[in-house]
Parts: sequence; structure tokens; C-alpha cells
Amino acid sequence: MSTNTEGFLSNPSKWKRPDDIIKMQRLKQKQKALQDRINKPSRAANPSQAKANDDPIANRFEGSTKRKNPFSRNTDNSAKRQKDDSVSASAAGEETIFELLTKAQQPEVPQIEAPVVKPLEQRFLQQCPVEQTLPQYVEEVPKTSKQSPIHWSVKSKMRIICRTPIPGTNLRTNQEASGLTSFVRCIDAKESSTGLDISPGARFYQATLYWQHPYLPWLTLFPRNSRNNHTQSTLDESVRSVLAKEWVTSFRNLFQLLRARQCPYFYVCANTFTVLFRAAGIGGRVETHALLTPTSRGMRAALKQEEIEFSMPLKKSSAAATDKADQLNRSNESGVGNSSFSNSSEETQAGPTSNCMSDEDNDEDEDDMDSEQWLQSLGVDAAEIRKISDNHMKKQQMRECGGDYGDQSLVLIEGSECQAFFNFLLNAKSTTAKVGRLAGVPPTLLAPVSFVGASLRTLQTRSTKIRMDGQDYHSTELHGVVLPHVLPYLTDLLCEANDNYSITLATVPSTAGLCEASQKLINDLDKENDASTQADPVFGKENLSDCGLNQRVVESMCRVTKDSVFDTERLLYSLDAGGFSWS
Repeated sequence: MSTNTEGFLSNPSKWKRPDDIIKMQRLKQKQKALQDRINKPSRAANPSQAKANDDPIANRFEGSTKRKNPFSRNTDNSAKRQKDDSVSASAAGEETIFELLTKAQQPEVPQIEAPVVKPLEQRFLQQCPVEQTLPQYVEEVPKTSKQSPIHWSVKSKMRIICRTPIPGTNLRTNQEASGLTSFVRCIDAKESSTGLDISPGARFYQATLYWQHPYLPWLTLFPRNSRNNHTQSTLDESVRSVLAKEWVTSFRNLFQLLRARQCPYFYVCANTFTVLFRAAGIGGRVETHALLTPTSRGMRAALKQEEIEFSMPLKKSSAAATDKADQLNRSNESGVGNSSFSNSSEETQAGPTSNCMSDEDNDEDEDDMDSEQWLQSLGVDAAEIRKISDNHMKKQQMRECGGDYGDQSLVLIEGSECQAFFNFLLNAKSTTAKVGRLAGVPPTLLAPVSFVGASLRTLQTRSTKIRMDGQDYHSTELHGVVLPHVLPYLTDLLCEANDNYSITLATVPSTAGLCEASQKLINDLDKENDASTQADPVFGKENLSDCGLNQRVVESMCRVTKDSVFDTERLLYSLDAGGFSWS
């Protein structure tokens, strides 16, 4: 080994590290890039020489004159030159960035005036036309009430969700027996000292019971539709007559209980309509009243033929009527805003007319005769006059039938007219269908108290556990006929657990107008502030003290505040809010 090599190995400080080699390569690249930039101005100063050097045709004959071997290896260094150029460009770019970063420059701050910030609403109004209004993005805070509202529409399903266990599941024998006894005897187990079981389970079972007539196990008698009844009713004439006779007895007994205030309300559910009878004091009404929905022009004509006075609280008044004669004619024929009815042209089409007619009808007939005579005096043909009369009748009929079979066609009957309406339902043949799957089956009677011929029915209960948002909840579903007294009774029971809960309800569509009309009647009483047509809630509660329901439920039914009646789909109870909120 030579002396130089031994000295090199013995002195580690002379070794070249990879970092040093890379630094040397980068330094060479920078030197080469600097040399290219120095030569670039001279090349630009003599463009003809640069062009000659860059011309491939001129350079093609330069170099050796030896013929190129086609099988030799490619010795073109263009790719290497491109690579070197790219490396030099990147090195130049790095140098430029380094210079920019290291160069200390004092930034100049421009003198810009700050814009005046306008409110959001002012800017929105400047951008939008004048006719447009600001959208309401703020959600309304739900109204809170200490008492749950009453729903007068019948519900078909109820679902309760709570974090604590819900009473009424896995009932013991004593609980079921005590709940049944309390319901049949109309005993408030919470306030009485009869020795019955007053546990939450027994009281929950008491709230799930109701009375029904008739009860045929193979038929679904509420709600009445062909979808729920898959079997054809094959009742012979003798069975139909017995059912009709028993139904008349039960209906008469139930109506007598209502008039004596021993029953707060009951339902009559036929194939095409539903009637809600309510006792005096319920909903702020001073007399016994009935709500009939839906109705048709023919049914209203039949009521007027029997001289039954009624009103239509949900009927929208027509603003197109400007003539006084047209207003009188429309009020007499469709019953808008007038509870007194006389024999009109509609009654003439529906049945025999009465000999005694009012002066208004005589005036209308005289006006019609005058108009016909006036047209005849002008020389109009009889065919044209008949055509004009027919068009007028068609328009009038379309105006009267506009809200048929809907919530607007609901009819309110009060006072002594309620007795006449009861007799009308007893004798009317249209209450019982003659054809169909429910042919010969009388209307269904539903009540919270017992009556002659009634069958005791219970709601189907199913309890499960669910998990939402990482928490476990108890859920209980009630299927069947959920009457109005069930909701306040269950809310009173669930509030004793001191926990938040929610209740979801499903409304039977044919009874939705009953709750809307009840709310409309309360609002009208509040606007009119007429003490003669509004019953005192305390007076109504005392009169209905023996109706079979506890005092808290009766008090809720007699309330006449704006939040006393509401067709709720979801009811929420919050301990923090201290009451109920619904939507």
C-alpha cells in the first residue's frame, strides 16, 4: 500500500461524505447555469450566428464526412441536453426563490378606506325588489301548556317513547282485574279508597278500555272500509232485522245518557259519515250538540226537508256574491252563516214542498218571474231563456257542492234540533248500507261509558325497547280506537314518572274535521265574547261530575282556551319547559 493511500485512510477528515458530494454537484450546476446566463446576452447580440448555430439544416453537413452506420448505437445527446437544461432551470429557479426569500423588502401598506358595513336586512332589501318580503328563517318556538290538549278526532294508533319503563306491560292478575273494575264502575282509583289496586299498571290498563256496539269479531267496524274487511258479509234478512232492532235500543239509551250528562260524548260511525254527540258544557257549548262530517248536498237537503236547522262552521264564504238576492238564495240553500232554513228550490228537487213559504222565497220567485218576463219582452226565445236558466242552476249546484265529502261540509246541530237529528238517524234508511261487505250492519257506536248492548273492548298493546342516539328507550304502541279521553288520562299517568316522553298519534282521516271544527268554535266564541253562548268551564265540570270520567279529564274537555283543542300528531312533555308542546 502506498504512502498516499495510507495517509488518506488514516485521516478521516479528508473523506467525502454524500452531503458534500451533493453540494459540490449543485455548486457545479449553479456555475454552469451562471455561465449560460453570461453567454446568453452575447448570443442575443449576434442573432445571425445564433440562428446559424441553431439551424439543423446548416449543421447537418458539419462534422465528419464518414457515412453513419445504421446499426450502430444511438449517440444522440439531445435527451441528455434536455435533462441538463431542466436541471439548470430548476437550479436557477431555486436560486431565484432563495434570492426572493433572503431579499429584505419593506412592504408598502396602501391607504384604503374601510367600507361601511351595512346590516344584513338592509343589504338584502337593496338586492331584492320592493314587492318581495324577507323570508322567515327563525323557527317559531313551540307553545307550551301545562295541560295536554284534547283531540276530538278518533286516533287509530298511539306510540309512547320514554326512557323510564312505561306501566301497563306485563300486568299482574290483580292489576288487570283492578283496572277492569275501575273502568266498568267508573271509579277514579287514584282518589277513591275502595281497596282496588292503584298501581300505574292498573290505571294504564283502565285507560285502554272502551265500549262498542255492535261487535262482530269477523268484521272491522271502525274504520269502515273494504280494505280492512276481506270477507263478504252474508247476513240473512232475519239477522239484519235483529241487528237493526238492537242498534235502535242501544242508540236511544246512549242518547238519553248524553242528555242526562251521564255520558260526556259518543260517536256514531256509518259507512259514509261520522257523528260526534257531545253533552252540554263540553267545548264551551251551553246545549247538547252534534257534529256531522262529511256531508253532501243531498244529505243537507234531507236535513232541511225535516226542518232541522244547522250551520257549517268550516264553510268558506264566497266573496263573489255582491247581489243581495244571490246572498239570500245562497244562505237559504247552502246554510252559510244562517241557522234557519226554509223551503228553497233545493227542497223542491229533493222532496215535496210545504204550503207555507217565507216572504223571502216569494220575493225570489217574483224576481225570477220578472226576469223571465223581462227577457220575453225583449224578444228572447223560450229556448234561450231555458238555456240561461239551466246554466244558472248548474253554477249554483257547483257552488253548493264545492266542499262536499270534505272537512268544509261539516255540519253543526245544537239544542232542540239535536233531538230532531236523533230521530232522523233512527228513521233514515241511508244509515245502514244495503250492498257491500258491510251490508245490513248498522253504524258503530263508540263511547267511554257503558250502555245497553255495548261490548267491552280493549286496545292492543305492544312494548319494545329501542336505541336512539346511543341511549335506550322504552316504546309502547296502542292499536285500535283511541278515543279523546285516552290522551289526557295517559299524560296524567306518565307525568308521575318525572321524566321526559313523547307521544305520536295517527288520525283517522274521516274524523279530522271534528277537531278542526271544535277549535274553530272555541276561537269564534273568544272573538265574539258572547257570554250567552259560552258555558262556564266550572259550571260544565260540576254538571258532568257523574259522567264516568275523572275530574281532570272532564276539566280538560270543558276548557275553552286556544290551546285546549288541537289535532296533535306529536306531543312532547319536557320537565325543563314545565309542560307540553305539540305539532
